[in-house]
Amino acid sequence: MGQWDKLVTAILKKDKNLRFDDLCKALERIGYHREQPRSGSSHYVFRKKGCFSITIPKQQPMNRAYIELVSDAVRAFLQESE
Repeated sequence: MGQWDKLVTAILKKDKNLRFDDLCKALERIGYHREQPRSGSSHYVFRKKGCFSITIPKQQPMNRAYIELVSDAVRAFLQESE
């Protein structure tokens, strides 16, 4: 099992040990583009044409709500690519 498969499995299981970098890698891999925060904000915005934008703060530990947002996006991507 490759790194991508392990990351997808952890995201779909909504693993509480996921980090900001893990979520960024997943979103960028499925086609989202990261926009840097402005004026000292810790929130990054991920955008993809035809999809809702996802805003995630750079924090440790990650709040479960943000993991669920990324999980939904990854699940939708996997369904589209089947």
